[in-house]
Amino acid sequence: MSAADRRTFLKSAVGLGATTLAPGITLYAFGPAASAETAPVSAAKRWALLIDINKCPSGCDLCVSACRKENGWKSTGHAATDAQWIRKVTLRDPETGKTREAPVMCQHCANPACVDVCPTGASFKRADGIVLVDKHICIGCRYCMMACPYKARSFVHEELTDQKTNAPRGKGTVESCTFCVDRIDAGRIPACVEACAAEGGAAMTFGDLNDPKSDISKAVSAAASSQIRADLGLDPGVRYRNL
Repeated sequence: MSAADRRTFLKSAVGLGATTLAPGITLYAFGPAASAETAPVSAAKRWALLIDINKCPSGCDLCVSACRKENGWKSTGHAATDAQWIRKVTLRDPETGKTREAPVMCQHCANPACVDVCPTGASFKRADGIVLVDKHICIGCRYCMMACPYKARSFVHEELTDQKTNAPRGKGTVESCTFCVDRIDAGRIPACVEACAAEGGAAMTFGDLNDPKSDISKAVSAAASSQIRADLGLDPGVRYRNL
């Protein structure tokens, strides 16, 4: 059996298992993507985030704190095993020595490498561009972590307590930024964007790239922006200005 055939078989087997456990429930329906009160996810939208580095204050971690509080993950101080939903990184200009800081999270790529390598289909992309992990069928192989060029995913090593109902997690599974998908489905914006606008430098603009009237579409059209490792052809949904 070829590698492609094995992958197809695994996806089919997992799909049947999921149907048996929860008839009629689609991928990630156990978590924040599901809501009977919201319209079906549509490819008519492309959710994206624009971050202006010049507006990101040095030492500010409001976006990280907001994400941690919203989704219930904690920092332990151990970089190798800490959750990586969002992190601040320091950028240094080799010519001038000037440093700046930038938030980095799952880039919600249009062509996500994590989805390509997942053997079970646990890593998947919604029609509106949001990349998620179905914890029901994640087997913890961590292929997606190795494939992600942004180091945006982390593995849950320990048993968890006091979880948030909007962000289900589990020992032995992989996790990453979800763009606060439950908020989006309810017509709100991600927690990091909300916190940055309220108390930070208002460096983040979130919205639908496919809507020419949205703030993010206008901002992207008005001035140049860039994607991290655009050369890889993954087409990240997170863009940066003044990177």
